[in-house]
Formats: sequence, structure tokens, C-alpha cells
Amino acid sequence: MDAKCVRIVCFVSPMTLRKSAMKCGFLPNTGERGGILQQSLSDCQDPWRLGMPKPLVFQLGDRDLAFNMNKVDRSKLYGYKEVKALAGDESECDLATLAGDGCTIIGKGGTGLGWMDADGNWADKSLLTPVDSNGEEIEPVQSSFSAPIKLFDTATPEEYLEHNVRLVYSMETKDEHEDLLEELKRGTIFQFPYSYRGGLEADAGFLLLSDSDEIMFVVGTKTNIEFIGIQTQAAAAAPEDEVEVDMDDMSFDMI
Repeated sequence: MDAKCVRIVCFVSPMTLRKSAMKCGFLPNTGERGGILQQSLSDCQDPWRLGMPKPLVFQLGDRDLAFNMNKVDRSKLYGYKEVKALAGDESECDLATLAGDGCTIIGKGGTGLGWMDADGNWADKSLLTPVDSNGEEIEPVQSSFSAPIKLFDTATPEEYLEHNVRLVYSMETKDEHEDLLEELKRGTIFQFPYSYRGGLEADAGFLLLSDSDEIMFVVGTKTNIEFIGIQTQAAAAAPEDEVEVDMDDMSFDMI
């Protein structure tokens, strides 16, 4: 069985964080309280190892600008509410899945995703080759955090509005970025492919300026809109030639 590498993210206490820093060699094991303040996290060779989010780096000209990403969502703007299902004894209920037989109840974590070939045999994911609708092999994309993103291509407001936005980030940096800020103030919208972990396809990323002169990073997908034109009205049917009826030949039996 092939071994897989996973990254686990958890919230730890300051003391646990200090012990992890000493174990990694970032802080001296002096035993003094508050020793975590002895060395700034910015001096660490790889702060991401301490659980800090890795910055997203953009390349503008010959300069690299590292930005921290602050996710903007509705819960932070408007708050949120949770709906909990309670049993008769006021205990909280867990969500389960009812199997196709109508009898088996599958609890949380009891389902998974697998792949099978045309003959119904189990297929290992490592042996599968992704292809597009034309049967051409898809080349996987790298994570956008693996290398600086070049800010070169731009988008018009109309092209930007053709995307379904699913993620919005507020960007912060300590680097000098006046040149980038001035370019965005002119109304420039930078566009580039973006992928968080890497994969088969990349989303569309946009860097633009808000009304409050705050640099925003937007992630979306292109919307395929098919416009329907004005329906052509059918031509009116030509009236049939009226047949002149002689009143003398008309019989009341015809009525």
C-alpha cells in the first residue's frame, strides 16, 4: 500500500507552540517564561512549520510582494446562527446517512470515495489518468503558493463580472507596494490562474482595489452564459381567398 503524506492543522496553546518552536530549533530551550518572545517569528527559516499561514507572493516587474490573506465571508460581516437537532433527552443528534437498502444507518466518517473501472474492479487512484472531454490528457497545475504569481495579464470589468465569485480575501503586506497600489487605483484588474493545493484545474484569480483603497483577492469560475435573442414572430398567415356565394343558391339546410 502506497504511503500518503497528509498535513494536519490544529489549534494549540501558547505553551505548546513554544515547545514546538524549541523542538524545531527556532527558540533556545532556556526554560524561562515568555521565551517565545526572544525570537521573532519573522526570523524563523520556515514559519509555516509553526502553523502560520504561508503568504501568497506576487511578482510585479522584478519585485516580489508577499501578502497575507484574510478571508472575508458572510459570517464575519453579518454573523451567523446554528440549528441543532435535539433528541427527547435534550442530547444533540448527529447526522447519519441512510443506505440504499433503506435499513442500514451509516454514521459520520463511515463513507468514502472510490474509483472503479468499466468491469467493476477497484481502481487505484495512482493508476488513473485524467482526461478532458476530448480524451486529451490533462496536465495537473501546481499550487499557487509554490512560486510567485506574475502580475501581467489584466481583465476588463465585463470579463470580471462573467465569473461566479466563491472566495474573497483582504490582502495585507509589509512590503513596499506603492507601485502596485497606484496601478490598481487606475482601475487595473490583474487576472491569473489560482490553485490552493494544486490539482487538475485552476480557478480564476483577480487582484483589484476596493472603494476603500484596500487590495482584494477574488477567486471565481467562468460562467458559461448562453444568451437567447429576441424571438422572431411568425409571419401572419395569408387570408384565404373568399368565395363569393350567390344568395339565390343558398339553402337554409346549409345553416
